[in-house]
Amino acid sequence: MKKLKEVGLYGGALVPVSGSLAKRYNDCLAMLGVAPTSLTRFSIDAMGWSPEIAEEKQENYYLNIGEANTNAIIISPEQRYKPVQMPSHSFDRDLMEAVFTAYSKAIKDITKDSAICVHIDQKIDAFYEPFDLLRYNTITVTFNLLNQLNQKQAAQNALIKEFQKDNNFIDREIHKKIIASAKTYGDLRQRKLHLEPIQLNVSSFYTRAFGGIFILKDFIQDIMIFEDKTVYDKAILDTGHEVMLFHKDHDELIEVLSSHLIIDNDIKRASKTKRYERIKKHRFTKSIKQIEHPFTEILDSHFLFKKYITQLDIDTQKQLNGVELYYQKVIINKELKQEEYIDKEYFKALHKPHSSLEEEQTDLIWKLLVKIIPNDPLHLYWYDKEQFYKAYKTWPESYKDWVIKMILKENS
Repeated sequence: MKKLKEVGLYGGALVPVSGSLAKRYNDCLAMLGVAPTSLTRFSIDAMGWSPEIAEEKQENYYLNIGEANTNAIIISPEQRYKPVQMPSHSFDRDLMEAVFTAYSKAIKDITKDSAICVHIDQKIDAFYEPFDLLRYNTITVTFNLLNQLNQKQAAQNALIKEFQKDNNFIDREIHKKIIASAKTYGDLRQRKLHLEPIQLNVSSFYTRAFGGIFILKDFIQDIMIFEDKTVYDKAILDTGHEVMLFHKDHDELIEVLSSHLIIDNDIKRASKTKRYERIKKHRFTKSIKQIEHPFTEILDSHFLFKKYITQLDIDTQKQLNGVELYYQKVIINKELKQEEYIDKEYFKALHKPHSSLEEEQTDLIWKLLVKIIPNDPLHLYWYDKEQFYKAYKTWPESYKDWVIKMILKENS
């Protein structure tokens, strides 16, 4: 992970935290019932998640209380526009932007000397079965201020009101209480410290609950797509819900998504894209056993790449070159069957979100396609960072270098 950190692809573009901010962050962890960090310097994303603390705790989702309800920490207005590195749901980034949009001024004011714990609650204490996710329609976002500063404001205002009543302006005890409050918390009278809950509607989404499930509710029929085969096998025994159930590896899933106009596939056009080249090169790196050149040279050289492919066995060559072979031969023989040349891995990987989808839906479906076939390292990094980081650790060093260079180029 050192290489990723050095170029800002792991923990990059985040807010640095140290000193008093680190102290406030630990106080927020205590509010959430999470053990403090021993780190004095770390960085956080839009939700207050820290890659360094996650490594320290060996737990990516240390801010969460179970799978049903998640939390965020805001200690700086600089968190706005930062990425959400380890989301529990596909809508987490949009949710945090809604919070910053609604309370931009208040967040700037509060974080001068306090912090905010954000609770993302959909009124379900815990998920007991996957079908609970179908009730996940409205999210309520509530806020707790560090040191209950809003309650201290109410107490200070009550003291001032009491001071102004009748002849209480000569009451020394009230004087002392007001002065003590002001010394401890400052003048809180004009500050906006009460944040009303925000309600947001959700429809189609992804959640990591139950091993990862996609809920698609914007289309012809509700669809649930499971990552975990064991959870899926248990879910299909339930016949009390009108919803289509699939495991992500089911071949018929692609057919259903296509018929519902959720995904589209023009393999001929896709074969001329950079995405196809990335997928082919990734499959090549998994097939080749011995190389005399680093992948950084092989994958950037048309001649070297072709040379190494010809060193593979014939079946593997046909598999890697299946798309090109099919479109070369179909010109002569229109009766050729696509599946005889283009294997399932290419067929699935070259699908894309349907052009009719809205931007938010498109991102969700890209995430689904990456889960189905994680063969494009760029899309894996963009849409599923957790899986990218896991896969990255298994790659040869020179392939890591090539992927890093490629992502930086595409991100620029």
